[in-house]
Amino acid sequence: MIKYKICIGFLLLFALLFNGKLHSQNVTEELTFDEVILLARQQSPDAIMAKHRFRANYWQYRTYKADYLPNLSLGATFPEYSRAIKKYQNADGTYTYVEDNVNYSTLNLNLRQNVGFTGGQIFASSNLVRTDELNGGSFSYLSTPLSIGYSQPVLFYNEYRWQKKIEPLKYEEAKKNYISSLEEVSLKAVNYFFDLALAQQNIQVAKINYSNADTLYKIAKGRYNIGTIAENELMQMELSLLNAGSSLNSAMVDLEVKKFQLRSFLGFNEKVDLALIIPKEIPELTIDVDQAMGIATENNPDIISFERQLIEARRDVAKARSERGLQADLFASIGYTQQSGDLSTVYVNPQDQQRVTLGLQIPILDWGLSKGKYRMAQSSQEVIKTTVDQARTDFTQSVFLNVMQFNLQDDQLKIAAKSDTIAQRRYDLTKQRFLIGKVDVLDLNVALSEKDVAKINYISALRRYWADFYTIRRITLFDFVNNQSLEADFKELLK
Repeated sequence: MIKYKICIGFLLLFALLFNGKLHSQNVTEELTFDEVILLARQQSPDAIMAKHRFRANYWQYRTYKADYLPNLSLGATFPEYSRAIKKYQNADGTYTYVEDNVNYSTLNLNLRQNVGFTGGQIFASSNLVRTDELNGGSFSYLSTPLSIGYSQPVLFYNEYRWQKKIEPLKYEEAKKNYISSLEEVSLKAVNYFFDLALAQQNIQVAKINYSNADTLYKIAKGRYNIGTIAENELMQMELSLLNAGSSLNSAMVDLEVKKFQLRSFLGFNEKVDLALIIPKEIPELTIDVDQAMGIATENNPDIISFERQLIEARRDVAKARSERGLQADLFASIGYTQQSGDLSTVYVNPQDQQRVTLGLQIPILDWGLSKGKYRMAQSSQEVIKTTVDQARTDFTQSVFLNVMQFNLQDDQLKIAAKSDTIAQRRYDLTKQRFLIGKVDVLDLNVALSEKDVAKINYISALRRYWADFYTIRRITLFDFVNNQSLEADFKELLK
């Protein structure tokens, strides 16, 4: 047993020396609870990913907006070479085969504008084509100075009209999701903070317990030598000392693990040693359930998502319905054209040109394919309606339960704090009574256990309070302390 004690002592000494050497090379950062939350929101990998997700959604929205603005493009093709044998019919009905050796050079300017009201597209273009007959050494020009037209695909389904309803909702949802993601980061920071805070508390308790156990074992050994306690009580004290040494070792390892986890979350390297300052004050706050419900319904991104899903389901049904019957594609254009062997005259006295195309597609027999797609879209719409209705109910219940739970936490925290004070006082008194021989080892161990549990319960109560606090913020996107909605500088995010 003595050898085992020596081994434990050596391990503790080595761990303490190694820990001291390691920390002497580090920069110690003392962080408050608010500082950890702020750092997490600014530089944690989760916060950075949330920023880039918002940027991706922003550019998707910008793409949608740009799709409704005029689009001007310049195109050129040089060369477009062709060498082939072509067949030409003569006047007498015979055929002549001629080698066609030609190169085309094309320059075009196109202006296009989508028309959201109809789902079509209006366009204007200007083209110039040079044709080089390589066999004969001749060339010519063909110009289209101006051509204006309109195209209308799928006459009975307007994709642009649905985009106008859906895309702004998606962008608003993205903004709300970004703010919600930051609150999720804060919630993670709460958990990592109190993981380390609990580990710090455990190491302090473990050191005190080991020191006390060592002192009490020495006292008990002296009493055993003079015959005032039995051998089983001495063995009990020795066992307590060994258990205290084992707990101290475990607490030291756990402390380093929790430091590593918080460092990694905050984006610090291994040279930064963390020491946390546990918050002692909490805001005097009671949240009204009805107020929280109304704010959450207005702010939470899930509510926007529910509306978007229902609109997308209606869009899918409308698209499937349009594909069941008559479909039409309309193309019409008017403009001018001219041909010349000289570039200087190719734009002189251009001739009128017109083009109109109306394509119709009428399904006659498709073995129920279009009807099946339509019925599938309808069924999917009903599933989404049911899912959204259930999600709304769950959302309402979640807000209610989280608010009610939060409103109880301040009382729970006060009880935990008082229990910690009482348990510490009881242990101190029991220890003094043990030293004068008024209580036995069992009573002392019970008081020690209750003291340790009370300290852990206090840290745990703090964790629950702040976790519930930031959960409410994430659900409602509202700061109930300052009585204002949570906002973000989205322009700054795009820099």
